[in-house]
Amino acid sequence: MKSRADKLGRMVSLVKLQLRLSEWQLAHLRQQERSLQDEQEWLVGALNEGKPPAGSSSESIARRLNRTSVGARAVKEQASRQLDQVRLETRRVKQLEEVAKAALAEKLRDAEKRSLEEMTGTSLTVRAWTPRPASRNKT
Repeated sequence: MKSRADKLGRMVSLVKLQLRLSEWQLAHLRQQERSLQDEQEWLVGALNEGKPPAGSSSESIARRLNRTSVGARAVKEQASRQLDQVRLETRRVKQLEEVAKAALAEKLRDAEKRSLEEMTGTSLTVRAWTPRPASRNKT
């Protein structure tokens, strides 16, 4: 049977993978946001120059700018939610790492205790059941 420390270690690994995925998604959203902002800047520049690119009219550029602005706002909101998710998962990883570290320390203490018991040939649990001599300082 796997120990609690082993199970917690696997959980930490999985949560770290989830965190990396969330961070990747956030980076992807920020890249989309930058692309949309660049497109907005280009469209605004095209409108301000008064000479629309070949095959485009001022109205079509304005419509495209409007769609791009709406898309940029949506991506920005999504990136904000994703950033919150990344922060939440980062806290979760830290908490699980602390629990896993404590469980591993407990596992090591138990292994050390068993090793000592094997070396001395006695069991601490057996010793706990044996009567102890009465203390001289009883009141």
